[in-house]
Order: sequence, then C-alpha cells, then structure tokens
Amino acid sequence: MSRYRGPRLRISRRLGDLPGLTRKQSKKTFPAGEHGQQVRKPSEYALRLEEKQKIRYNYGLNEKQLLKNIKAAKKVQGSTGIILLQMLEMRLDNTIFRLGLAPTIPAARQLVNHKHILVNNINTSVCSYQCKPGDIIRIKNKNSSQGLVKKYLESPVLVNIPNHLEVDKNTLTAKVNGVIERDWVGIQLNELLVVEYYSRK
Repeated sequence: MSRYRGPRLRISRRLGDLPGLTRKQSKKTFPAGEHGQQVRKPSEYALRLEEKQKIRYNYGLNEKQLLKNIKAAKKVQGSTGIILLQMLEMRLDNTIFRLGLAPTIPAARQLVNHKHILVNNINTSVCSYQCKPGDIIRIKNKNSSQGLVKKYLESPVLVNIPNHLEVDKNTLTAKVNGVIERDWVGIQLNELLVVEYYSRK
C-alpha cells in the first residue's frame, strides 16, 4: 500500500490525535464514516489493527516500511515495541518535526526531500536516515530554505522539545544528544499490540 494522501482529519477522527499527521482539530467527536456514530465493542484483532494504523499514519509509513522496521527491531536486544518506537522517532523527518522546524511530519519530509537539510554538514535527502547521538542538523544556508523554516517557526506546534534534542532557533541548528526515551514519544499508543499484530502474520 502506498503512502496515504487522502483527507488527514478523517484519519485523526478515526484513530485519535496524531500530531505527526496534521495539526488541524475536528469539531466532530465521533469517527468518520457512515457507521461512525454506532457504538461497537471492537474485537482483539480490531484493537491491534488500530494501534498499527496509528503508527503507520502518524509516521507516514507504508506497510512494507513498517514491516521492515518491525523485523529490524526484533533483531535488537530489548523490548521490540520500545525499540520500534525509538527507531521511528529517530528518523530524520520525525526529528525535524520534533525540533519544531516543521508543523507536521509530511512537511518535514518535504524539507528533507527538497534538500533543505544538512546532517553533519552533508546534504541529506533520505527521510528514513536514523539520527544518532552527536549528529548536528542544520538548515541549508540559502534564503529559500531559511525563509521556509522561519515561517514554520512563527506558528509553533509543539510545546516541549524532547530531552534528547536541542535547537538554536536563531542559527537554525540542532543537535541530537541521545536516543529518545519512551516517555517522550509523541504519540499515545500501546506498542505491544503492534508487535502482537505482526507476530500473528
């Protein structure tokens, strides 16, 4: 399945608050769709599927990419669910979003794809690049790049920057100081249900 390009509010109404997908808020409290107002008790499969969909839509991944990350997380010693979230949070596009340099992850991905971002003074256009402790992230010293990010900074979205990141908004330079802790992950979900969903595949 390719990356989702449809209405984002529809997804956030169905799955709950997804800060990486959109910053818009719907006035409607019930899920989208013809049967959105019906109250049903979800099955165990539906609960796991919903948690998996939250990850997919929030981080902007397709099914193949998410499955690849799950397999990589299983090879690392520790809790697979937490390692998966750390891998997704340390992606370059998500890191730029969490620094407040872009209003959403799709906007951050566009900055990366259009080569506005330097990592350790190297032009990086790979959104899935895994940021590591010690990495220095800069906005390219170009009027178009700097102007775009400054425009984003005029209307900040995130209240707090995670404790593993630091940013200087005057020089548009950021540093990765460590790996994100579970408490600072920007989305509310049960990662164990996601691991269980894929373990039954």
